[in-house]
Amino acid sequence: MGAQEIFKLLPHTFVDAEKLPEISAAWNLSKQSQSTKRVFQLYGCVVTSRDMVSHKDPTRHFDKADYYAHPEHYAPVFHERIAPYASVIVNCMYWERRFPRLLSISQLQQLMKSGCLLVGICDITCDIGGSIEFVDKSTSIEKPFFRYDPSNNSYHDDMEGNGVICLAVDILPTEFSKEASQHFGNILSKFVASLASMKQLVELPSYLRRACIAHDGRLTSLYEYIPRMRKTMIDLAPAKANPSPDKKYSTLVSLSGHLFDKFLINEALDIIEAAGGSFQLVRCEVGQSIDDTSYSELEVGADDTATLDKIIDSLTSLANAHGGNHNARKETELSLKIGKVNECGTGDIVDKEGPKVLILGAGRVCRPAAQFLASYPNICSYGADDNSTDQIHVIVASLYQKDAEEIVEGIKNATATQLDVADIGSLSDLVSQVEVVVSLLPASFHAAIARVCIELKKHMVTASYVDESMSNLSQAAKGAGVTILSEMGLDPGIDHMMSVKMIDEAHARNGKVKAFTSFCGGLPSPAAANNPLAYKFSWNPAGAVHSGKNPAVYKFLGETIHVDGSSLYESAKRLRLPGLPAFALEHLPNRNSLIYGDLYGISEEASTIYRATLRYEGFSEIMATLSKIGFFDAANHPLLQDTNRPTYKGFLDELLNANNISTTTTNINIEASGGYDDELIARILSLGHCKEKDIAVKTVKTIKFLGLHEEIQIPKDCSSAFNVICQRMEQRMAYGHNEQDMVLLHHEVEVEYPDGRPTEKHQATLLEFGKVENGGSTTTAMALTVGVPAAIGALLLLENKVQTKGVIRPLEPEIYIPALEMLESSGIKLAERVEI
Repeated sequence: MGAQEIFKLLPHTFVDAEKLPEISAAWNLSKQSQSTKRVFQLYGCVVTSRDMVSHKDPTRHFDKADYYAHPEHYAPVFHERIAPYASVIVNCMYWERRFPRLLSISQLQQLMKSGCLLVGICDITCDIGGSIEFVDKSTSIEKPFFRYDPSNNSYHDDMEGNGVICLAVDILPTEFSKEASQHFGNILSKFVASLASMKQLVELPSYLRRACIAHDGRLTSLYEYIPRMRKTMIDLAPAKANPSPDKKYSTLVSLSGHLFDKFLINEALDIIEAAGGSFQLVRCEVGQSIDDTSYSELEVGADDTATLDKIIDSLTSLANAHGGNHNARKETELSLKIGKVNECGTGDIVDKEGPKVLILGAGRVCRPAAQFLASYPNICSYGADDNSTDQIHVIVASLYQKDAEEIVEGIKNATATQLDVADIGSLSDLVSQVEVVVSLLPASFHAAIARVCIELKKHMVTASYVDESMSNLSQAAKGAGVTILSEMGLDPGIDHMMSVKMIDEAHARNGKVKAFTSFCGGLPSPAAANNPLAYKFSWNPAGAVHSGKNPAVYKFLGETIHVDGSSLYESAKRLRLPGLPAFALEHLPNRNSLIYGDLYGISEEASTIYRATLRYEGFSEIMATLSKIGFFDAANHPLLQDTNRPTYKGFLDELLNANNISTTTTNINIEASGGYDDELIARILSLGHCKEKDIAVKTVKTIKFLGLHEEIQIPKDCSSAFNVICQRMEQRMAYGHNEQDMVLLHHEVEVEYPDGRPTEKHQATLLEFGKVENGGSTTTAMALTVGVPAAIGALLLLENKVQTKGVIRPLEPEIYIPALEMLESSGIKLAERVEI
């Protein structure tokens, strides 16, 4: 509506979409005439979803409800019906990835070749890479435009060349208009006289009295909680090593609701202090409107459990009193969550002599990391000399004590402890007792942990990618003299170190990197690849399935190639690696390969930069077919919302009926003998979900292996097709007892020389299999190749071998040279060869 309001300020006429060809033809005719009359007129067309898509079945008409429920039934037509006649497109619509794009890169390229009139895009939604695919970045108020040239898929800051001008300012809502400011001022001015003439708060009307935060140089009673909370606040970068409450017992209390606009936080703090307890603010998020709820975490302490129990009971009563009465339709104003009670002041958790490393987490990768550090130098002789560190003591901290104990079981010089990293006080206490922290938790935890490490001047290692939250801490880490070594695992990690070693060696020989390719995959060993997909999961399959829908971009022979997420599986190519003839593999492009050209310093010289994910051959064909059938649709399915649950077979039939890609069959030679398999194969082919019979056969084998054909009712916790297949994959594609996984990493660097020396192809390969320990448990290859590099990073920091400070990656010789040597010394071997 805002876009239309501005448009209406110009000389304009609104027209329906079907009138656009007629108006365009008339305009072209007037251009060809000799008339010199100038006409100032704009035609506007408000485009609805009816003009953006049409049903794939030509006998079906557009139905908005059906489109929202089943967007996969519809094909994009905006580029045919609207875009050819548009000079400017103002995009104001909501969009999700399950819907067709409004305008893709390929569609725009074809439009421009046909003489399209499009001059500019104003993307109010600012969905990066969203409904308008080529809007791949946001712009600022100061520089609101960029130019996209579809002829060579390039982006420019100047406005002088070919292409389309794009506006994508993501903070437009914060740019208050003059009229809005004037309106607000007019309203506020009505209250100024009362406020200015007031001498006592009681003179004000109640709505102003409650709004007054300070009066006569002091906070008013309703806002006295501010200094109380501020005084006890535990920042994410605490100023002291042990900020826990000065009480023997403590617990974490989470409050959410209308804490501040209803002043319920006052009552909660009064309860704690009146009972003789103490509190410290761990976290606080304040809602920005009367409709938003606020959230606070308080570490509440007491000298004895009876007092703490009394505080908890009183807080619970407060929450119940404001918890809402559903019969009266009263809004919930306060909800409460109580954490585990901890006994404080029991002394240091670690009283061992010598250097100490804290490992946060209790996943599979933690045990190899703990074993490496606690056993050094016995497990790895490289670098172990008279200057090496003393025996390292490892502390493994997890949310659950039992998980941490399982990690350290049988490892000498290792201690298990319970820790909730959200409890910044306890985290800081533990970090203050060690020299290096290794975070093997999910990436979302790293920034908060890094702030604690920076404040306490402790080095840190992670195996995760450097995201914006971590990158923003680099300057603070440098100022504190702290190294935060990130991306120190397998991929990222070993892949970085192998790459820069090969590239640096090529540059040292005055060579120029002509091509860089990297392949990496975590796979079952050939013996364990015993299902139709030849793949297994050691974790929830959702992430791996989702990755098959990620768009990708890479450079090949000087051309930048974009692969849409919806066609990623179709882009898979076969691969035969030297020295590995028994492995029939395929590779899929892995997200954005181009950023590695910048990281490795080869963007200008390399005409090919390509990173890919490895799978066994045939995996992508089956996954692509399952996707077309509809199994990867994450939207809630109507059939799964009823209490009367369908069976797997009934749901499969529904998906096949709904996701009809093509009703024509070509080159299909199947004798439908009446058997279920043959009928299902013929049905998948006839619906256009795949083109070759052998792929359909493999897909049916996969469907049967996963039990998606069974007459068993689907569980209630499955609300989408995506939930259904992920649950089945998790149940039926897990590693069996003593089954091994496999990690395969392969780099190729093609080097040419200016002095006439022949071009060389340098190759490096890492092939690692899971190991069965003496007790019969299996350490996965993935855990080894992620956990051991992280441990090596910690060891290098412990021995002061890394001089670079800030948030860094293992791209410098001071890291990758000793790290690769340590990997080989510990049994993780890299094979290198050169072809001419």
